[in-house]
Amino acid sequence: MQRQQEHELMHGTEASAYAAADFESVNAAYIESLQAMAGEMAGAALIDLGTGPGDIAIRIALARPDWKVTGLDGSEDMLQLARDAETRASLSNTIAWVCADAKASGLPAASFNILISNSILHHVSDPIEFWREVGRLAASDAHIFMRDLHRPDSEEAARAIVEEYAAEEPEVLRSEFYNSLLASYSCEEVREQIAQAGLDLTVEMSSDRHLDVLGVRSGRGEW
Repeated sequence: MQRQQEHELMHGTEASAYAAADFESVNAAYIESLQAMAGEMAGAALIDLGTGPGDIAIRIALARPDWKVTGLDGSEDMLQLARDAETRASLSNTIAWVCADAKASGLPAASFNILISNSILHHVSDPIEFWREVGRLAASDAHIFMRDLHRPDSEEAARAIVEEYAAEEPEVLRSEFYNSLLASYSCEEVREQIAQAGLDLTVEMSSDRHLDVLGVRSGRGEW
């Protein structure tokens, strides 16, 4: 199935619907995998690219209070939802929220030991520029852990995934989920993007609808 480009940012009611959705199980599983990858790394500087309403960044800040967490998103509406959620979690002013383009953040180079994202790639208008920015932001010992949707083989398969995992969600979120599946990339497409960006990362399926991008930069700053 040919990929169908989706809009890059969420605003207004769309952002609110996304923030209200139940991502408890998938986000908890993501944090568990991240902590297993990071091990006992202390004092890490972590950035969550495309943080959205901030649930994953907040979970990380609660689980690893010694880490310095930054959540970046291009939508100010999403970041306001994230700030509100941070306050409810009694973490006010713990996380640095940055409104910026994930393809050109303007943040200092080599400033993060851990770079993560969950479901940003299918929104990105230029994925190669996104991966180049990931490489620019990564410190010499950086751990990379990106998760995104994987494009199904057909629109029928996409509709079946929506019915299986979002049957009880509001129609606006079901529609968003469906469009995101159509806008997602295959593992091979992501491997090609990463190679063009000059990175050496592993791409693998992690569920029936997700792919993971993983890697560790060498101490010499090489990939």
